[in-house]
Amino acid sequence: MSIKQIELVVFDMAGTTIDEQNAVYKAIHQALEEAGYDCSLDLVLSIAAGKEKRQAIKDVLIYLNNEEPFSPMIDAIHEDFKQKLDEVYASRIAKAMPDTEVVFGQLRRQNIKIVLNTGYTRPIAELLMQQVGWTIPQTVDGLVTASDVTQGRPHPDMILAAMQLTGITDPQVVAKVGDSVIDIEEGINAGCGLVAGVITGAQTYTQLATANPTYIFKNLTELLSKI
Repeated sequence: MSIKQIELVVFDMAGTTIDEQNAVYKAIHQALEEAGYDCSLDLVLSIAAGKEKRQAIKDVLIYLNNEEPFSPMIDAIHEDFKQKLDEVYASRIAKAMPDTEVVFGQLRRQNIKIVLNTGYTRPIAELLMQQVGWTIPQTVDGLVTASDVTQGRPHPDMILAAMQLTGITDPQVVAKVGDSVIDIEEGINAGCGLVAGVITGAQTYTQLATANPTYIFKNLTELLSKI
């Protein structure tokens, strides 16, 4: 696939373009444990990665209990999670993944548009962008978050919104890059011409491979040789 064929790259944020040391999943894990649920961080990473966070908590509880959890329990854990995450993010732990800005610069020199998307809410996503010094349209062309759409990942809504935002109509000229299986499923469901996993975040090569992406990268720099 030549670089001229891709007109838009949709990048996940935490674990893909931004390193926040898995703070979100550590906060979910801590909130679950404090609510009396015995689970490992690895389990949270495997089930929750890339999802809208209330849905992520719900899915972990379903796995642990083998039944649909009560909404008030999900709400309580989610509120505790948000408080914990706010405290961590207030310490300004976020930084750009190595070479992310180099990759962004190269893509923009090739007139390829860049949109960030995330399972976070818009306020959290904007806080992360602020902490790493990224702005729209100077660094990227747009941001789409789970709170901006009706259905989060693995549904294609965020990618479709990114296409609309940038005036792209053909999903085959869109690439999706993320660090979780659900990122890959999102890209496939949107019909993206290139769907790549990257092993810098929540999930391993073996886990990402189960979703059958076009490529699995060790780092974002490898993307430049594939589009």
